[in-house]
Formats: sequence, structure tokens, C-alpha cells
Amino acid sequence: MKKVLLTLALGSLFAVSCSSVKKAESAQTSRAEFLKMKGDWEITSVNYDKGYQIKPFDEGADAQCFVGSHWRLIPNNYSGAYTIKGGGNCPTVTQPIKFEVTRDNEFKFKKLIADTKAKNVTAGYILQIEKQDSDNFTLVQSVPFEGNIIKVYYNFVRTGMEQK
Repeated sequence: MKKVLLTLALGSLFAVSCSSVKKAESAQTSRAEFLKMKGDWEITSVNYDKGYQIKPFDEGADAQCFVGSHWRLIPNNYSGAYTIKGGGNCPTVTQPIKFEVTRDNEFKFKKLIADTKAKNVTAGYILQIEKQDSDNFTLVQSVPFEGNIIKVYYNFVRTGMEQK
């Protein structure tokens, strides 16, 4: 079976506007889901079709390098970071991010760049939230490739609450 290298770099522009009562109500629901993500998380597994070599989020690292990575999510200021521990063929990376959770259960994030204001970073990633509870969640990234959709599942487990 031939391996195909996929670098997962799904860029998008984040723009949100709310003007109706219905949007406000769904925003409250989204906010509750959003707040469940507060704290420290670890990716316990990354699952995908092994016929592809996946390199997520423009890190140049194999998807399996993200297993054991630490993610800190701070919803009150929409910030966070992830850290890949390194070792073997995996780089050591700490990447600050800005993120949001939409009413459509999308987890959107953008990587912050040194000396660039977050509002000036327009490219980012959109993943779908699945199987969320207070201690676990899965993010699913859908990547189109040669007429097919490749799904990558990032499984998270809570390791602690945010330290103040």
C-alpha cells in the first residue's frame, strides 16, 4: 500500500456576527460547551486511515507525534497552547493559540505568531467536536484528498483544571 503524505493546513477566515435573539440563545448553549473545555488536556490517540502519512497543523511532525501532547485551553480569554514533547522523530513544539467553539460544535483555532497580533492572523483550522463530556472529547478534522474525505480523530482526556 502506498503512503500518501498529507499536510493538514486548512486555512479559513474567522468572522462572527450575532444580531438576533435566536443567535443569542444558541450562543449561550455554545458558551456552556465552550466552558467545558477549560483546563489541561492530553491527546491519548490520533486515528486515521494508515494508508496516509498525516502531518497536522503545519508542524512538519507526524500525527503520532501529537499523541501525549499537552493542550491548555483557557475559554475566558479564548487562548491556549499545545506542546509536543519531542523525542524520536518528533520535534519539541510549544504553540500558543486562540480558539473558539461555535454553536455548530466546531472547534476553530489559529496559531499565534510572534510579533503579530491575533486579530491579524486570518488562517486557522476547523475541527468538529464529537463525544464531549467533562473529561473527554474528540476533535475530527475532515480533509479532502483526491475526491475522498480523510478523517483524522484526535482523542483528548482531561489531565487537570486550569491553574490560576
